[in-house]
Amino acid sequence: MGESVQAEVMMSFLVSEELSFRIPVELRYETCDPYAVRLTFHLPGDAPVTWAFGRELLIDGVGRPCGDGDVRIAPAEADTLGEVLIRLQVGTDQALFRSSAAPLIAFLDRTDKLVPLGQEGVLADFDAHLDEALDRILAEEQSAG
Repeated sequence: MGESVQAEVMMSFLVSEELSFRIPVELRYETCDPYAVRLTFHLPGDAPVTWAFGRELLIDGVGRPCGDGDVRIAPAEADTLGEVLIRLQVGTDQALFRSSAAPLIAFLDRTDKLVPLGQEGVLADFDAHLDEALDRILAEEQSAG
């Protein structure tokens, strides 16, 4: 099992222009999946919902609008690092969240200390080779025993 980085951030769930409420969101990064971050949203009255998407998308989205598909991330205001908007979409349903940029940047900094940006492939290859070696060792032990 790999190492991980976790953080809990309070975000505003923007239901409409008039209605929003704050919810806890767990951010998680694991070395066993070095390209992705996971956000688990704890919405009142519902089971937690987890979204996984590219760590690089979150990094880029803190500073400029990013994303083409189901996940779009952008600064709330151009040219400032104050707040970030995260839009998640499934079909025609979408959810919009607003977060302070500071805890996202702190989380991303911790992920970079664990796996520097651009080094994910080295780690992914290492994990694949380790899994292959462990499978081979287990198979040899089972056939010998």
